[in-house]
Amino acid sequence: MSQVLDSTASEAADLVRQARRIVVKVGSSLVTNEGRGLDEEAIRHWSQQLAALVQQGRELIMVSSGAIAEGMKRLGWSKRPHEVNELQAAAAVGQMGLVQMYETQLRACGVGSAQVLLTHADLADRERYLNARSTLRTLLQLGVVPVINENDTVVNDEIKFGDNDTLGALVANLVEADVLIILTDQKGLYTADPRRDPAARFVHAARAGDPALEAMAGGAGSGIGKGGMITKILAAKRAAASGASTVIAWGREPDVLLRLCAGEAIGTALVAQTAKHQARKRWISDHLQMRGAVVVDDGAAAKIASEGKSLLPIGMTAVEGDFSRGDVIAVRDARGQEVARGLANYASSEARLLCRKSSADFERLLGYTAEPEMIHRDNLVLSRG
Repeated sequence: MSQVLDSTASEAADLVRQARRIVVKVGSSLVTNEGRGLDEEAIRHWSQQLAALVQQGRELIMVSSGAIAEGMKRLGWSKRPHEVNELQAAAAVGQMGLVQMYETQLRACGVGSAQVLLTHADLADRERYLNARSTLRTLLQLGVVPVINENDTVVNDEIKFGDNDTLGALVANLVEADVLIILTDQKGLYTADPRRDPAARFVHAARAGDPALEAMAGGAGSGIGKGGMITKILAAKRAAASGASTVIAWGREPDVLLRLCAGEAIGTALVAQTAKHQARKRWISDHLQMRGAVVVDDGAAAKIASEGKSLLPIGMTAVEGDFSRGDVIAVRDARGQEVARGLANYASSEARLLCRKSSADFERLLGYTAEPEMIHRDNLVLSRG
């Protein structure tokens, strides 16, 4: 295993210690105490840690499995069903108890919570992606902890083949998290199954996306949860695409979240090789299928190019092409030179109405108001000169 880099454990610990925006994912077997019902004590401990980290000024998102498992318990089912309609029914029943438990425990710690149900389709559609991103960023700014679960009552293929490890990675990509922490019923990753191979070594740190990791992580999940270590390795690879590193750790480790965020090396750290902002900017800059463009005046072009400012509609003079909210568009100066490109917050038909207008006019012109920017600076990358 030449690519396993245990020497990066201290580097990974520093990444978590410095992280400001963190996605935490907990699995069904932990949340429901191996299917015996919601583990109130465990959820209380995680909630206390989440609240303490919010009070430190960090932004926390909890991706929690457990709705189907809790629904199975409430319905008296001992085995996970295979029929999609039964899985969806169990999710609908269990979601009530799951969200109530988090709300009760977080509220007791003085922190607000919000339920957010997502499907993979929500994150594949650019407009819904931006809507979800905007909602989550607003909740984080308000100091609220979003509790996210897959919307198991309406999905079909995902409920049969999906897993919340993948959802955790997608959420990390969505909000540009610094770190994804996956809490599981195992200490982390070994080079082989330690129950079968006495020579198996614990992997303290490695590069996220290293193909050799997948060979180590074979095996299915429990009868309660889906996936297994392989889904966590693949989730870390997906999270790394947006620059987020991943830590896989035992969820019942005392104060695991607080200790990780204090810089203690716990579990297996899978380190992203590309910095968060570089990853996002690279994706935007390499996007070849641009749907249109906006033309800006010299003042707006200078603010974008020299000061790294967002593009405001008041600096726009014209709109070219037909594009939707969430599409990648070009920003051109009055001479037709591309200054930058980024994700549009408004469709082309709306953008035409907003040219030369201030945000105070948006509601009158559109009937609603969303972001004050046409392209936020976080979603804007300068074109290669």
